Amino acid sequence: MRPIFDAHIHYSHDAVERVPPEQIAKILREAGVKKALVSSSDDNGTQLLLAAAPDIVVPALRPYSRRGAIGTWMHDASVIDYLQRNLAQNDYAAIGEFHAYGDDIKTEVIQALIAMAKERNLLLHHHGDRAALDLIFATWPEARVLWAHSGFDDPADVVEALDTYPRLWADLAYRSDMAVGGQVTADWRAAFEAHPDRFMVGTDTFAPERWYYVGPHADFTRGWLADLPDGIADQIAYDNAARMLAAK
Repeated sequence: MRPIFDAHIHYSHDAVERVPPEQIAKILREAGVKKALVSSSDDNGTQLLLAAAPDIVVPALRPYSRRGAIGTWMHDASVIDYLQRNLAQNDYAAIGEFHAYGDDIKTEVIQALIAMAKERNLLLHHHGDRAALDLIFATWPEARVLWAHSGFDDPADVVEALDTYPRLWADLAYRSDMAVGGQVTADWRAAFEAHPDRFMVGTDTFAPERWYYVGPHADFTRGWLADLPDGIADQIAYDNAARMLAAK
């Protein structure tokens, strides 16, 4: 079974209330997820899962204390204190996943977030459009950025972004357009061949019920990866995420 590094996992407060961390760890292990980039709203879920599965969890700090703040958090000054407090208490590999579009990046809150990530050399896991992505790199040209869902952009546009920014990676969470009937589509195959070292997979457990999809999603992922050369498939399944997080 091909090992998977799931680069887009959440274990937020509503999931914590319904599914204990030990069961979450069991779900990941049974799915063959060897590593997972985990964030949560609030951060308690990440810390609980890290304690339950320290061999799997790579912690990320999400800037939301509760789910439902994705459209307002960048205008909430209390987020700065929330980030500072958690960064002082715990170790993280990334900040995010955070939602931001266009000029949202110019807000005081997001500029402070980027400054904190820069000070600690943390990965930024960004969910948003190309305009916001450009502004992130304008603010911090040396940033490492993981583009959530590959921006939900077309493969050719994702390739163009990867061409532009050597320190940009793209996750494929919550996307199924890569393959039809287990066969990788021509446009995605071209994207993977253009940048075999920059794509990675993710489940995106944004709601509690998504946790019961982790196993089937891993099976789906291995199915379409099997249609690619082993060298590319292994990179997308695991190696790219590991290298991205190790990069400095």
